[in-house]
Formats: sequence, structure tokens, C-alpha cells
Amino acid sequence: MNPTKVKRDNLSKLTDLPNIGKAGAKDLNLLGIHQSEQLVGKCPYEMYYSLCFATGESHDPCVIDVFISITRFMNGEEPLPWWEYTQERKNFLSEGK
Repeated sequence: MNPTKVKRDNLSKLTDLPNIGKAGAKDLNLLGIHQSEQLVGKCPYEMYYSLCFATGESHDPCVIDVFISITRFMNGEEPLPWWEYTQERKNFLSEGK
């Protein structure tokens, strides 16, 4: 969902999360995540690598940005577009973490 339309008190399905559409919800389901509350405390980088392992393919690194956006949102931050996290991801990965 577009981050400007997200309502924290209305998260009945995964597509109610910022930056999550049908494909993103399907990816989350592959990770065993079926409710938004399951994202609390999750590591977006671990989620990304688990998704790559589960599907047997390397996904676009922007998926990490989406995962950062939804985990941060579920930990209380404001909903932001996924691209707001791109530089953070690039910095994190370049540091070899």
C-alpha cells in the first residue's frame, strides 16, 4: 500500500502495510509471515536472505528496502516510501555487515 494511505489501526491484511502489494504479501507468506504483528523485531536483512533461499533465486536488493520499511513501521516508525531506505541499505551492505 502507498505509505501515505497506511492507517496503523487498520492492518487486517499484509497489503495494508506500507509498500506491500500482492507480490510482497506472497513473499512474506513464503517466510511464514501471515499477520503484520509477526514483523515486530524481525531483521530485514535476514528476511531477504531467507526469501532468496526459499525461492532459490537472488531477489532485487530493493526488496531489502521494502523489508526495512515494514519492520520499522511495525516497530513504531512512520510509514515511508521504500526508497527512503535505499542509501541506508547500501551503506550497511558496503560495511560488510
